Amino acid sequence: MLPAPNLDDRTFQQLVDDARRLVQDKCPEWSDHNISDPGITLIETFAMMIDQLIYRLNRVPDRNYVKFLELIGVEQRPPGVAQGAVTFWLSAPQPQTVVVRAETEVATDRTDVTEPVVFSTVNRLDIVPCSATWVGVQLVDADPVERTNEMRGSGFTCFSPVPRPGDSLMIGLSNAVPSCAVLLRIDCEVSGVGVDPRRPPLVWEAKTAAGWKRCEVDRDDTGGLNKPGDVVLHIPVNHDESVSVGARRAWIRCRLREAEASQRKYSEPPRIRKVAARTIGGTAAIVHARVVRDEFLGISDGTAAQHLRVRHAPVLRWPGCSVVVVDGGEESTWRHVDHFADATEADPVFHVDAVTGEVSFGPVLRQADGTLRRYGAAPAKSAAVRMAAYRTGGGAEGNVATGRIRVLKTSVPYISRVENRGPAIGGAPPETLDDLKIRGPLLLHSRGRAVTGRDFEQLTREVAPEIARVHCLPASDASDTGVVRVLLVPHVRTDESGRIALADLDPPADTVERIRGYLDERRLVGTRLVIEPPMYQAITVVVVGVRPLPGFPPARVESAILGALYGFLDPLHGGREGNGWPLGRSVQEGEIAAAISSVPGVDMSSDTTIRLYAADPATGTRGARVSIVPVASGALVYSFDHQVVMTT
Repeated sequence: MLPAPNLDDRTFQQLVDDARRLVQDKCPEWSDHNISDPGITLIETFAMMIDQLIYRLNRVPDRNYVKFLELIGVEQRPPGVAQGAVTFWLSAPQPQTVVVRAETEVATDRTDVTEPVVFSTVNRLDIVPCSATWVGVQLVDADPVERTNEMRGSGFTCFSPVPRPGDSLMIGLSNAVPSCAVLLRIDCEVSGVGVDPRRPPLVWEAKTAAGWKRCEVDRDDTGGLNKPGDVVLHIPVNHDESVSVGARRAWIRCRLREAEASQRKYSEPPRIRKVAARTIGGTAAIVHARVVRDEFLGISDGTAAQHLRVRHAPVLRWPGCSVVVVDGGEESTWRHVDHFADATEADPVFHVDAVTGEVSFGPVLRQADGTLRRYGAAPAKSAAVRMAAYRTGGGAEGNVATGRIRVLKTSVPYISRVENRGPAIGGAPPETLDDLKIRGPLLLHSRGRAVTGRDFEQLTREVAPEIARVHCLPASDASDTGVVRVLLVPHVRTDESGRIALADLDPPADTVERIRGYLDERRLVGTRLVIEPPMYQAITVVVVGVRPLPGFPPARVESAILGALYGFLDPLHGGREGNGWPLGRSVQEGEIAAAISSVPGVDMSSDTTIRLYAADPATGTRGARVSIVPVASGALVYSFDHQVVMTT
């Protein structure tokens, strides 16, 4: 049920008490305030009449409007669920597979003022042991050549005599290790001449059914294969075995790539003496939710449209959400539906309101010819009803920063610690009643079809509450006719200074696929969907010569200015209206100065200068100083390394 607003929440007793206070103020000579006094009787009489008027007032007009939305099946959106990944590190390499069950719980630390934020794993994780059974070299346009036996002697060179982009050090593992962390212990000589050991032009990759996929490098102590050390790789989720060099193995490689402008190249190849591999951990996807199983809801009274309620709201619907009805010792499983319009009287279906947690069964409605039709079956009288499984959780508190999740709440053998190597993003509060009242007419307008740009935006918000901003852009030229671009910005949490990591603004891959599937069923024939994050124009602001007012510590003023800059240019909450920086809107010096001048303790003297630069986060460089930074249509601004130089 949607919560109906109270336009006037005063009670009968509050009305009587207010009248008595007015009597004391307006008629101080009236001293008898006992119930027996005729004046008090009149006050209570009029309070009763006003209470009846308030009762009727609370049913018009907002209440009628909300009840109408409820009649057409509009429900509040549940909170967005933060998603991320957590790495389980082994206490020591194990000879057998270590299994981390689905629904394993991890959490942030408990503090004096905050409770821990609990996450659970989505799928089972197998941490598979492995070893290096084959080592060799593959040069450009050549077949792999085994060098395993040469590791017993002086070793081998792993690239061409004059290294060329595309040369690779090949390693065959005994087992495929999808989603695992692999430690490579490499013994090598200082022979890779010419390269900068801090930035070698190397990339680690793993072989999958779709080709070679890049591995995330957690640590590399070898200095570009120039000294003995360890390399820790995080293997992609779809790593598998394939046949190469006459044997079936799981392959990884270190490939020499084209050097960037600021990188130095190898003039001589590195020399490898020994390679060993072992599995030391694994990474699993997590959500800010926990699973509740076998919760007793109540005893059925046998009637249609009966309502029961779960203990833990909100309810995050997922494929495992189901109801079990026990009647006379026999169990039957009932499935969840979004509505009862397509259900027959024999269909075992139910619906759950995600926000309130109310479980409802199909109603009986009178048809136009006067007959009654049942939409969905009703549990038999006296049957026990229980919720087999559901998820509960979500909310903005799930957007936690990198490294905050480090508590293992569910015991897992051989696991020593856990950590999130990236932030959890996508957590959002549930929809408010005011937002719901705005959305209702839009749903009637679209009727579940994606025709206009506003339809695509509304349907995207419907299926993915974890997305903070949605923009639908039409085709920009004739070559893009029929293409609809849907730009997504997820809910993220900033750090203490207001910074957001650029990688955090990429929406989760499973969220993108869920949106794609939902819109694909509702788009017009011939419409092509492109769902992606917007382009981001990085901007650096340098403020020079600003002074603190007397009594304001310079360090605090500097921190406040940086916070104002990051907040004003924030893609989610920036801009003049606080709804996020407008799409495609340029940045000017004047509005930056206005944002800084509103900071308490700032003295904007004539010596203060504001410098704007377009920046490149990939290289850490910035362009020439400009007065206006243009932002392309379909792009948002992104704050990159603002600076404040104070003058005392």
